[in-house]
Amino acid sequence: MSTQAPPLTVALAKGALLQDSVRRFAAAGLDFSAILDPENRQLMVPSACGGARALLVRNADVPVYVAYGQAQLGVVGFDVLQEHQLPVAQLVDLGFGGCRMSVAVKASSPYRRAADLPAHCRIASKFTRCAEAYFESLDLPVEVIHLAGSVELGPITGMSEAIVDLVASGRTLRDNGLIAIEDLFHSTARLVGHPLALRLDDGRLQAIVERIRAVSRAAVPA
Repeated sequence: MSTQAPPLTVALAKGALLQDSVRRFAAAGLDFSAILDPENRQLMVPSACGGARALLVRNADVPVYVAYGQAQLGVVGFDVLQEHQLPVAQLVDLGFGGCRMSVAVKASSPYRRAADLPAHCRIASKFTRCAEAYFESLDLPVEVIHLAGSVELGPITGMSEAIVDLVASGRTLRDNGLIAIEDLFHSTARLVGHPLALRLDDGRLQAIVERIRAVSRAAVPA
């Protein structure tokens, strides 16, 4: 007697990545468009075609749900993966949500390279693991201060010499008198998976991953 396979669960991030994430899964045959309805208040939304459901979570929580097996697939920024270092499989670079993780200072600062910053200066960041690893790679001892909000205030108030933060257009930096002086890495949205679920896959997960990979390749401009 056959048993019905449990629904596939996908963790999707609220905010800037959501609309493009829903489009990619739609191209793979999973319709989560109901999650884009401004009237929707559900945090778990079934696919319109059945057999799958989406969890609507914060960007930083996507790899947590995937790592603990509550979701088999998820879409999350590479910056989050670098910061949290959770055991998830990176499957596809989706190409959207592009931004840079950068070191920035006041425009009036004399420093134009990260290595020029003085030893033991203070660096404000939401991404403390990324910041610490980067300055360690430069062999430059610094004090990294964790801020949950607007890190731009660090240099403005004099609490920090520099910041490490995500930069997209650069407008927020410019509006606050800051400039980016060096990039740690480029970040885009990534499709991630639960390693054990992928190993035990009966082909259903791999088929979705391959369809999303094909669509993502086609979406990259020539």
